[in-house]
Amino acid sequence: MFERSLNEHLECFRRMADIADVVMDTGKKLAGVLKSGHRVLVCGNGGSAADAQHFAAEMVGRFEKERKAWPVIALTTDTSILTAVANDYSYDEVFARQVDGLGTADDILLGISTSGNSNNVIKAVEKAGKMKMATIALLGKDGGRMKAAADQAIVVPFASTARIQEAHMFILHIWAEQIENILTKGSE
Repeated sequence: MFERSLNEHLECFRRMADIADVVMDTGKKLAGVLKSGHRVLVCGNGGSAADAQHFAAEMVGRFEKERKAWPVIALTTDTSILTAVANDYSYDEVFARQVDGLGTADDILLGISTSGNSNNVIKAVEKAGKMKMATIALLGKDGGRMKAAADQAIVVPFASTARIQEAHMFILHIWAEQIENILTKGSE
């Protein structure tokens, strides 16, 4: 089992070489939004919710450098909002409603989904688009329906959810390092 999982992990990461340029370009966009004083809103379900929270923690806290906190908000953490919106509207609206209340046209929404078919994340991407927010989707498999809905889709081309999640965390860490380098030194 260990060897099989390790080999799958290595194969998934080899395939990511094809998306390196789009990953790095997207990191520059994220840094640019934060440099201009605007926010990054992040959402996802399950493991992707944990990834959203982890990325926000790296940006508000720190990744590797002592520096000021940056406004990255995980839309997955406020249980009162999540349960009220799910109860009063529907679970499909839990992120879109927060985008509507917290986002502005100069912010970015980062939606994370291993399948690309999470209705509530797609609705958040669509709401952000209507508000003229830039939208980034961090996806897996074939990108699902969200691939076409986002301004920028980064698709990890692999079938295993676990391997996609490992790749997503790698990409989020690359962005955290890249953002810190750009905003603390002015370079990649």
